[in-house]
Amino acid sequence: MSTSPAAFSQPELRQRFNLLLVLGASLALSVALVAFRVFLTQQIYFVFLLWNLFLALIPFGLSTMLGLAAGPVRARVLLPVGAVWLLFFPNAPYILTDLFHLEPRNGVPYWYDLALILSCAWNGLMLAYASLLDMQNLVRRRLGQAASWAFVVVALLLSSFGIYLGRYLRFNSWDIITNPLNLFYDILTRVLHPVQHPGTWGVTLLFGVFLLLGYSTVRLMGRLSAVPS
Repeated sequence: MSTSPAAFSQPELRQRFNLLLVLGASLALSVALVAFRVFLTQQIYFVFLLWNLFLALIPFGLSTMLGLAAGPVRARVLLPVGAVWLLFFPNAPYILTDLFHLEPRNGVPYWYDLALILSCAWNGLMLAYASLLDMQNLVRRRLGQAASWAFVVVALLLSSFGIYLGRYLRFNSWDIITNPLNLFYDILTRVLHPVQHPGTWGVTLLFGVFLLLGYSTVRLMGRLSAVPS
């Protein structure tokens, strides 16, 4: 177990600052693309993407807060904050499925809408990976490397299941409070009768593998950049 006052060391804090700058610039691009589309068309159709980005920021904010917290404080809040993190985490990679909304529309070039949605989807994915990396590091420092990767696999599979619940059954993170009975019933039905719901497990497994490979790739690229030449 780590005895350091914070999960982020000084070099990690500098990297975190640089990451915030890059993510901020990328998010600003998405906001600008949506705002310009509204100005151009006088329609607010894609404004919902900004809400999705806000939801994607929540797990990243929570994992950053845990990393910056002093050791004793972090130990007390790790489980409850981690549970809230897991609840909101699927909102970040969920934005990938907003590509479903891409189709030719009057007033805006098709390529513009493609760039707009891809920008938001990219930001959602990067926020997911940055947040997951924070949480994996916290688990690794407490339970070891193997447990941290088991946590990653479980988190991404649960996130992919959450993507299915959100995209196809139209549940969201708030339904665990506002609509828990229907949410629990639909989840339990699919767990007890998996053969009757191949789409559920197809989406869960396919997106889970995709997200895991993407996360592993990003991690390996980060390590390569840290290798001295």
